[in-house]
Amino acid sequence: MKTGLWIARRFSFAQKRFRVINVISAISLAGIVIGVSTLLVVMSVLNGFQKLARDLFITIDSPAQIVPANGRTIAVSDTLLQAIRAIEGVGAVEPYAEGEAIMGSGEKSELVMVKGLSDAAQYRLMRQTHASQPYFNAETIAAGELLAYRMNLQVFKQVKIFSPELISLGLESLSQPYLVPMLGIPETSVSSIFSLQKIFDDRYVITSDLFARKILLLGRGAYSGIDIRQKDGYSRDAFTANLRVWLAKSPMKSTWKVRTLEEKYSNIFTVMQLEKWVSFSVLMLIILVAALSLTGALAMTAIDKQRELFYLRCLGLEKPQFMSIFIIQGGMTGLVGTTAGIIIAWGICKLQELYGIVQLPSKSAFIIPAYPVSMHLEDFIIVGITGVTLCLLVSLYPARKAAMIATSNSLDQKTN
Repeated sequence: MKTGLWIARRFSFAQKRFRVINVISAISLAGIVIGVSTLLVVMSVLNGFQKLARDLFITIDSPAQIVPANGRTIAVSDTLLQAIRAIEGVGAVEPYAEGEAIMGSGEKSELVMVKGLSDAAQYRLMRQTHASQPYFNAETIAAGELLAYRMNLQVFKQVKIFSPELISLGLESLSQPYLVPMLGIPETSVSSIFSLQKIFDDRYVITSDLFARKILLLGRGAYSGIDIRQKDGYSRDAFTANLRVWLAKSPMKSTWKVRTLEEKYSNIFTVMQLEKWVSFSVLMLIILVAALSLTGALAMTAIDKQRELFYLRCLGLEKPQFMSIFIIQGGMTGLVGTTAGIIIAWGICKLQELYGIVQLPSKSAFIIPAYPVSMHLEDFIIVGITGVTLCLLVSLYPARKAAMIATSNSLDQKTN
């Protein structure tokens, strides 16, 4: 193996008689460098947009939730909240009320999603969005910007909001008159209009958890779930794993479940992941084309080095050893190219992360001025291994041809 590595290094860096070999080798190496760096930059930008979307989601939602496995509510007690807070990595623990409701204003009505937040959750939302005033008070609501536009909502405007359960209760009251006192439709006013994330802006109404429970007709101590956030600096995966382990040991393991943000919005995050790996597949073609050009460079090297191959055969080298020389040579090219590409990609992404060099086309249309980037170690490892592996695979054919040339009888005549 050491002999093959030494000879491959000599073949790669020694002066060649034909300049065309140098050109093809340089093109192969440059293609690998450009392909690897471009692929990693694109993947990091897509990671950045995914992280941005996730950060926007956790303004109202949390990274993980405990929700009922069946039904619409869970019973929440102070003892339960204290037990969850004691789990390693868990920071904020807040029960919430969430469900669909019908909101009416004048002649317009919409099916909306109501989410009730605790006081602590509202204060955190204010800090994250740099809001100077509360979004809502005890019995008022905040409406999403797109929803407000469709319904012509303004601050202080009166609206009526009620849940589908209230309609069911109204139908039951036809045969059970004692239910009539419970049929009052909650009226409220709009305290503010928010713009956080398209899903929230399009159909969400946020309010206090007490008022949300009143709208959704939830009983005492009944909530839709529990929002759970990890401590700063704690791994999201480890934090979620600890929650699942705790729930698996809990008596409520069959009636509750842990739901992550990615699971709740699986359609959105699945599409984003699909975009990332489709980009990986398409841009990997650049590396593949560059690797295939390496096949020609190695084949021409074998032709150029016929005399040297004959001398090596006279020294006792066999066919497998000749093959290893050219496989190692291809692997060395792939390793150098992918390493250079990784370094260039890391430098570009770091500069973009620190200084935002490449700006978005229209700053007014986006909440950030420049393309976001998020570098993931696993992406760099996968791209690096794939690049080197492709170079090794395309080296097999010229390596076999070189071994055939080195061991052919015609080589004896040409070198006499």
